[in-house]
Amino acid sequence: MAANISVPIIWVLGGPGSGKGTMCDKMVAKYGLVHLSSGDLLRNEVSSGSARGKELSAVMERGELVSRQIVLDLLKEAIMSNAASAKGFLIDGYPREKEQGELFEQQIGAVTIVLYIDAADDTLVKRLLGRALTSGRADDNEETIKKRLHTFHTHNDAVLAAYESKTKRIDSEPAPEVVFKQIELHLDPIFK
Repeated sequence: MAANISVPIIWVLGGPGSGKGTMCDKMVAKYGLVHLSSGDLLRNEVSSGSARGKELSAVMERGELVSRQIVLDLLKEAIMSNAASAKGFLIDGYPREKEQGELFEQQIGAVTIVLYIDAADDTLVKRLLGRALTSGRADDNEETIKKRLHTFHTHNDAVLAAYESKTKRIDSEPAPEVVFKQIELHLDPIFK
Protein backbone atom coordinates (compact mmCIF):
# COMPACT_ATOMS: atom_id res chain seq x y z
CA MET A 1 0.00 0.00 0.00
CA ALA A 2 1.34 3.41 -0.99
CA ALA A 3 2.26 6.03 1.59
CA ASN A 4 0.16 9.18 1.65
CA ILE A 5 2.44 11.57 -0.28
CA SER A 6 0.54 14.69 -1.38
CA VAL A 7 3.41 16.63 -3.00
CA PRO A 8 4.97 16.15 -6.46
CA ILE A 9 7.42 13.30 -6.92
CA ILE A 10 9.99 13.79 -9.68
CA TRP A 11 12.22 10.98 -10.89
CA VAL A 12 15.49 12.24 -12.37
CA LEU A 13 17.00 9.59 -14.64
CA GLY A 14 20.14 9.57 -16.75
CA GLY A 15 23.35 7.66 -17.23
CA PRO A 16 26.16 7.96 -14.70
CA GLY A 17 27.79 11.35 -15.31
CA SER A 18 24.81 12.84 -17.14
CA GLY A 19 24.55 15.73 -14.69
CA LYS A 20 21.63 14.51 -12.59
CA GLY A 21 23.21 15.75 -9.36
CA THR A 22 24.05 19.17 -10.78
CA MET A 23 20.53 19.62 -12.12
CA CYS A 24 19.01 18.41 -8.85
CA ASP A 25 21.05 21.04 -6.95
CA LYS A 26 19.60 23.71 -9.25
CA MET A 27 16.04 22.35 -8.78
CA VAL A 28 16.46 22.32 -4.99
CA ALA A 29 17.68 25.93 -5.07
CA LYS A 30 14.83 27.18 -7.26
CA TYR A 31 11.88 25.06 -6.10
CA GLY A 32 12.83 24.12 -2.51
CA LEU A 33 12.51 20.37 -3.11
CA VAL A 34 13.95 17.51 -1.09
CA HIS A 35 16.68 15.81 -3.13
CA LEU A 36 17.13 12.10 -2.54
CA SER A 37 19.84 10.33 -4.51
CA SER A 38 19.62 6.56 -4.45
CA GLY A 39 23.39 6.54 -5.01
CA ASP A 40 24.02 8.86 -2.05
CA LEU A 41 21.69 6.83 0.16
CA LEU A 42 23.58 3.67 -0.82
CA ARG A 43 27.01 5.28 -0.30
CA ASN A 44 25.88 6.56 3.11
CA GLU A 45 24.84 3.04 4.04
CA VAL A 46 28.22 1.72 2.83
CA SER A 47 30.12 4.34 4.86
CA SER A 48 28.09 3.45 7.97
CA GLY A 49 30.17 0.27 8.21
CA SER A 50 27.09 -1.91 8.74
CA ALA A 51 26.95 -5.49 7.49
CA ARG A 52 24.43 -4.38 4.87
CA GLY A 53 26.81 -1.55 3.90
CA LYS A 54 29.70 -3.96 3.34
CA GLU A 55 27.52 -6.18 1.15
CA LEU A 56 26.35 -3.15 -0.83
CA SER A 57 29.95 -2.00 -1.32
CA ALA A 58 30.93 -5.27 -2.97
CA VAL A 59 27.92 -5.17 -5.30
CA MET A 60 28.56 -1.53 -6.31
CA GLU A 61 32.27 -2.13 -6.97
CA ARG A 62 31.32 -4.90 -9.41
CA GLY A 63 29.07 -2.40 -11.24
CA GLU A 64 25.96 -4.47 -10.47
CA LEU A 65 22.54 -3.34 -9.27
CA VAL A 66 21.72 -3.45 -5.58
CA SER A 67 18.59 -5.34 -4.44
CA ARG A 68 15.56 -3.28 -5.43
CA GLN A 69 13.90 -3.75 -2.04
CA ILE A 70 16.94 -2.42 -0.15
CA VAL A 71 17.03 0.70 -2.32
CA LEU A 72 13.27 1.15 -1.98
CA ASP A 73 13.49 0.79 1.80
CA LEU A 74 16.21 3.46 1.98
CA LEU A 75 14.14 5.81 -0.21
CA LYS A 76 10.93 5.21 1.73
CA GLU A 77 12.64 5.92 5.06
CA ALA A 78 14.07 9.18 3.69
CA ILE A 79 10.77 10.27 2.12
CA MET A 80 8.73 9.52 5.22
CA SER A 81 11.17 11.44 7.44
CA ASN A 82 10.71 14.53 5.22
CA ALA A 83 7.05 14.12 4.21
CA ALA A 84 5.57 16.67 6.63
CA SER A 85 7.63 19.63 5.38
CA ALA A 86 8.56 18.80 1.76
CA LYS A 87 7.28 20.86 -1.19
CA GLY A 88 8.18 17.92 -3.42
CA PHE A 89 10.74 15.16 -3.86
CA LEU A 90 13.50 14.75 -6.43
CA ILE A 91 14.41 11.09 -6.65
CA ASP A 92 17.81 11.09 -8.35
CA GLY A 93 18.92 7.99 -10.25
CA TYR A 94 15.80 5.97 -9.56
CA PRO A 95 14.19 3.77 -10.76
CA ARG A 96 16.92 1.88 -12.57
CA GLU A 97 14.57 -0.95 -13.57
CA LYS A 98 10.91 -0.98 -14.59
CA GLU A 99 10.05 -3.20 -11.61
CA GLN A 100 11.62 -0.67 -9.21
CA GLY A 101 9.30 2.00 -10.56
CA GLU A 102 6.28 -0.23 -10.13
CA LEU A 103 7.26 -1.09 -6.54
CA PHE A 104 7.91 2.59 -5.78
CA GLU A 105 4.43 3.55 -6.94
CA GLN A 106 2.86 0.65 -5.01
CA GLN A 107 4.73 1.28 -1.74
CA ILE A 108 5.39 5.05 -1.77
CA GLY A 109 3.35 6.99 -4.32
CA ALA A 110 2.78 7.91 -7.97
CA VAL A 111 5.47 9.75 -9.88
CA THR A 112 4.40 13.19 -11.17
CA ILE A 113 7.05 13.60 -13.90
CA VAL A 114 10.17 11.78 -15.11
CA LEU A 115 13.09 13.95 -16.22
CA TYR A 116 15.49 11.96 -18.40
CA ILE A 117 18.86 13.76 -18.44
CA ASP A 118 20.28 12.46 -21.71
CA ALA A 119 23.92 12.49 -22.91
CA ALA A 120 26.01 10.43 -25.31
CA ASP A 121 28.08 7.58 -23.85
CA ASP A 122 31.34 9.25 -24.92
CA THR A 123 30.34 12.34 -22.95
CA LEU A 124 29.44 10.24 -19.88
CA VAL A 125 32.76 8.35 -19.91
CA LYS A 126 34.73 11.60 -20.28
CA ARG A 127 32.83 13.25 -17.43
CA LEU A 128 33.20 10.27 -15.10
CA LEU A 129 36.93 9.89 -15.75
CA GLY A 130 37.28 13.61 -14.98
CA ARG A 131 35.28 13.17 -11.78
CA ALA A 132 37.48 10.23 -10.79
CA LEU A 133 40.44 12.57 -10.39
CA THR A 134 38.78 14.24 -7.38
CA SER A 135 35.93 11.99 -6.18
CA GLY A 136 37.78 9.13 -4.55
CA ARG A 137 34.86 6.90 -5.59
CA ALA A 138 35.83 3.28 -6.20
CA ASP A 139 33.30 3.02 -9.03
CA ASP A 140 34.88 5.86 -11.08
CA ASN A 141 37.34 3.81 -13.13
CA GLU A 142 37.08 3.03 -16.84
CA GLU A 143 36.29 -0.69 -16.54
CA THR A 144 33.55 -0.14 -13.95
CA ILE A 145 32.20 2.88 -15.87
CA LYS A 146 31.72 0.74 -18.99
CA LYS A 147 29.93 -1.94 -16.94
CA ARG A 148 27.74 0.73 -15.32
CA LEU A 149 26.80 2.17 -18.72
CA HIS A 150 25.97 -1.28 -20.08
CA THR A 151 23.81 -2.01 -17.02
CA PHE A 152 22.15 1.41 -17.33
CA HIS A 153 21.25 0.96 -20.99
CA THR A 154 20.04 -2.60 -20.46
CA HIS A 155 17.40 -1.47 -17.96
CA ASN A 156 16.71 2.22 -18.69
CA ASP A 157 14.87 1.73 -21.99
CA ALA A 158 12.22 -0.40 -20.26
CA VAL A 159 11.74 2.28 -17.57
CA LEU A 160 11.35 5.04 -20.16
CA ALA A 161 8.90 2.93 -22.16
CA ALA A 162 6.79 2.17 -19.06
CA TYR A 163 6.60 5.87 -18.11
CA GLU A 164 6.61 7.35 -21.61
CA SER A 165 3.61 9.62 -21.00
CA LYS A 166 5.31 11.22 -17.97
CA THR A 167 8.87 11.35 -19.38
CA LYS A 168 10.52 14.57 -20.55
CA ARG A 169 13.88 14.20 -22.32
CA ILE A 170 16.47 16.81 -21.36
CA ASP A 171 19.57 17.21 -23.56
CA SER A 172 22.51 17.47 -21.12
CA GLU A 173 25.22 18.06 -23.71
CA PRO A 174 25.02 21.91 -23.53
CA ALA A 175 26.17 24.11 -20.63
CA PRO A 176 24.38 23.51 -17.30
CA GLU A 177 22.44 26.80 -17.55
CA VAL A 178 21.01 25.74 -20.93
CA VAL A 179 20.14 22.29 -19.58
CA PHE A 180 18.35 23.83 -16.59
CA LYS A 181 16.24 26.09 -18.83
CA GLN A 182 14.84 22.92 -20.43
CA ILE A 183 13.95 21.59 -16.98
CA GLU A 184 12.26 24.86 -15.96
CA LEU A 185 9.90 24.56 -18.93
CA HIS A 186 8.52 21.37 -17.35
CA LEU A 187 8.69 22.22 -13.64
CA ASP A 188 7.53 25.86 -13.60
CA PRO A 189 3.92 24.80 -14.38
CA ILE A 190 4.01 22.22 -11.54
CA PHE A 191 5.40 24.63 -8.91
CA LYS A 192 3.74 27.92 -9.93
